[in-house]
Amino acid sequence: MNGFGSMLKDYLDYYKISQTDFADRIDVSSKHMNEILNENTNISESVMLAISLITDIDINLIFYVENKKRIYEYLNKKYKTEKEIKEFLNSYYINEMHKKEWITLKDKTSVVQNTIDLLDYLSVKNFEVLDSYLSKRVLYKKSDSANMKKIYLWIKHCDKIIEKQEVENYNSSNLVKLLEELKIERNNSFNKENLIKLFNKYGIYLSIEDALEGTKLRGCMMVKGTNPAIYMTKHLKDKASFYYALYHELSHIKTDYNKAKNKIIIDEEIDKLENRADEFALNQMIDNKVWEEILNNYNEREEICKKNFIPLSFLYSKLAYLGYIKYSSEEYNNHKEKIY
Repeated sequence: MNGFGSMLKDYLDYYKISQTDFADRIDVSSKHMNEILNENTNISESVMLAISLITDIDINLIFYVENKKRIYEYLNKKYKTEKEIKEFLNSYYINEMHKKEWITLKDKTSVVQNTIDLLDYLSVKNFEVLDSYLSKRVLYKKSDSANMKKIYLWIKHCDKIIEKQEVENYNSSNLVKLLEELKIERNNSFNKENLIKLFNKYGIYLSIEDALEGTKLRGCMMVKGTNPAIYMTKHLKDKASFYYALYHELSHIKTDYNKAKNKIIIDEEIDKLENRADEFALNQMIDNKVWEEILNNYNEREEICKKNFIPLSFLYSKLAYLGYIKYSSEEYNNHKEKIY
């Protein structure tokens, strides 16, 4: 595959410009000019810029053609056949992402172009740096079931989703106000857009998006600039489970904001961290004092919940979670609120 050198050669021939004259104009040796024109070397960014300034050829075109050649060389050095290249691209679920419209494939028939599109989506220089980047950037509890590649692809999708959101400035007092408003919002029918607007109002990005098939993940938390961001999957289908996971991520904003400036918090770092977040979530769903009142006045449990703006699905979910009733019980299933 030719790079920009052959195109430049045609340009010089068309305008009858000698190689030596052009080499002097962009301040390279005649030998180096000859290597560029005959595709024997890669063109540096500084030389690309010089060529663009002199010829008025768009720098983006020069970079694109050169990058395409380098990707071609990279793939052919690493893989023996086009079939192997396609298998590698499929390991990044590129077809599934294309169907979900997460990624735009400019030329689906070209493995080189697909590779360029995937690298652009991943926002990394090459595939080799991805593992080291994730090990530095992601904070999570390791488990055999955690497919970090799928998780990262989903995170990049959510990154693009929140680009359209307009958030207010964030400070720690915002979280207190948000938690109060959530006590009202959670009693309404689940509305994704209303939740996003509420979080944006208090300076927090919120994305609620499907993950790739088989991704067992509830959500994650990070900081974008100075604004916290919570990404939630649609893995949890009922209101109580969703809010439990949402409050869990809000706990991380409360206690791990500074840490999240450099890390993505996914599920767990250590048990202590997650237990703390779980306790916070349970307490936000039903305050500990209210819970004691419910246990002491069990026959009045629903009236107590209504008085304290607690959805009944939260009540029966917590009763099942703590073993007071079974998940298979009629009480639990009659009060389960589906949101998807």
